Amino acid sequence: MATPNILVNRAPVLTLWGTVVAHCLGYDEDASLTLGKALAGLNAQTKGRMLGIYSKKEAPDGEPRKKAGLGEQFWIEICGRAIPAKQTESGIRAVVKDKPIEPEKVAGYLESKFGDDFPRVRAAMAELAGSFSADELRAVAYSLYEGFRPVIPRGKRGWGAKGELSLAVLQSLRPGGSHE
Repeated sequence: MATPNILVNRAPVLTLWGTVVAHCLGYDEDASLTLGKALAGLNAQTKGRMLGIYSKKEAPDGEPRKKAGLGEQFWIEICGRAIPAKQTESGIRAVVKDKPIEPEKVAGYLESKFGDDFPRVRAAMAELAGSFSADELRAVAYSLYEGFRPVIPRGKRGWGAKGELSLAVLQSLRPGGSHE
């Protein structure tokens, strides 16, 4: 029997994928949750600027503003993107401005977006990520995401739109999986 597809927005898919990738690269669960959330947020900002949904901030002279400190002590690369992070009393956390992301909120967000499908989606992503060595995963993580992310309309029409996430496609992307 075929596994039904899951109707979901891309943001929680990338958040969960970033979480799974970070965990496979050795970060603990809480750090991984915050890194996944920051990854999806940074990607959304980039896409929003490209689509004209968010404007680029410019200095009074019309020049693009230089990035102010993001509250980071260091950067961690997940899915080809540098994520600002810091060491807190609770461990490594991705940050937004100077505030560490709260892993409990990310976990609740993911559970609410995937509902009853959350355990099996996470397991399928973990199986995919775990089928690569850490070095291989670093190199292919984002292209794997591009291979399974939900298809949505192009441009502004796709902003916030849901698409189908196929667990069969996730499985097919594993080395030795059945590529269709």
